[in-house]
Amino acid sequence: MQQVVDTLNIVMPLFYLAVFGSFLFNFIKDHRRAHNLNRLFLFLALMLHTTYIILRTIAFDHPPITNVFEIFTLLSFAIALAYFILELATDIKGTGVFILSLSLKFQLISSIFIVDLLEVKDVLRSNLLGIHVFSALLGYAGITISAVYGFLYLLLYDDIKKSKYGLIFERLPNLEILEKLSFYSAIFGFLTLTIAMAIGIIWLPQAFPDFSFTDAKLIATAVIWLLYGAGIGFKISGKWQGKKVVVLSIAGFLIAIASTIITNFIARSFHAFY
Repeated sequence: MQQVVDTLNIVMPLFYLAVFGSFLFNFIKDHRRAHNLNRLFLFLALMLHTTYIILRTIAFDHPPITNVFEIFTLLSFAIALAYFILELATDIKGTGVFILSLSLKFQLISSIFIVDLLEVKDVLRSNLLGIHVFSALLGYAGITISAVYGFLYLLLYDDIKKSKYGLIFERLPNLEILEKLSFYSAIFGFLTLTIAMAIGIIWLPQAFPDFSFTDAKLIATAVIWLLYGAGIGFKISGKWQGKKVVVLSIAGFLIAIASTIITNFIARSFHAFY
């Protein structure tokens, strides 16, 4: 089985490269048939990636969360899955190439540097921990996609302001739709991050009897969760519209990146147990 896992590890970035190429072709040519093929290719990539994750979990007797490069393959999958769900829900076009480029990059890095570990700490063999980590990654995937739509909103806004009506103007949805996509992605990220936090609150005291709620990672996650919760509340109540919404999505993403760097490389956290 390990040989199959190693083969899939090589195949995965090639598959995502093909998916990215398909979306790029459709972005340039804008063919309806190509759009339908894009969705099929992305679905097949997700099925293959699901198989890879399951087989890797079985082969090494632990979820793929024991090192940063295993987590990168989960993040690649989470971003692709979150986008696929969003595309099915909204029938969006013209934006997949920007988002799936991230899945390609994370999977490529994972495939190059991933390490196969047979001996790991018992806590890392917990399937509940695997669900917790994947839910958190889905949350951060939603935040990332929301920020991408925020950047695209600002890019299109700037082009319109400068009367530049090129490929970006022709292919991207209008500003109103980009704002909605950013908002929907933020909701997806907020909900899945909520699930991760709920699982963590239940599971943490059992796995780490001496843990503290003052842990840097927990505080950072709570701040991000509150920020997006407040932003979603302001949007639903009608207090925030347009540019304010996308600026919040970008600001929240940058805070999430900064907190990840600080809590993983500067502050001491039990989350760095791998």
